[in-house]
Amino acid sequence: MKNNKMLTMIIILLVAVILIGVILFVLLTQFNKPTGAVEPSIDEIVESTVEVPEITTNLADKRVVRLSLKIQTTSKDAAAELTKRVFQVQNIAIQELSEMEQKDLEGKQGKLIFQKSLKTRLNELMQEGEVQEVYFTSFITQ
Repeated sequence: MKNNKMLTMIIILLVAVILIGVILFVLLTQFNKPTGAVEPSIDEIVESTVEVPEITTNLADKRVVRLSLKIQTTSKDAAAELTKRVFQVQNIAIQELSEMEQKDLEGKQGKLIFQKSLKTRLNELMQEGEVQEVYFTSFITQ
């Protein structure tokens, strides 16, 4: 009788330990999943990207800049809206560039400042999503 009671207690304890282990495993695997948004695939990026035709304009110091852009948006709908607004994109880019000098666009930092200001101004226009990135596909100053 004493052995029977001892065996029952060992079995109950073993089942409880296994049950606690399974619960901990499930909880740890569920809570260790990444909580951030999953990065879009390259196909999704291409679908939400708009190509802006080449822009040639004068800078404030009478130099000339020629550039082409690709603008990544948050969705296909935002890309469709931005495609309709390409003339506004070109206008904003020309306005921004007309107040800059060649030295303002030199180096990585100068181009990043221009991209950031363009992104900010475009997001003020957008109604269906927003601009995520502005990419240069060509950039020449003379």
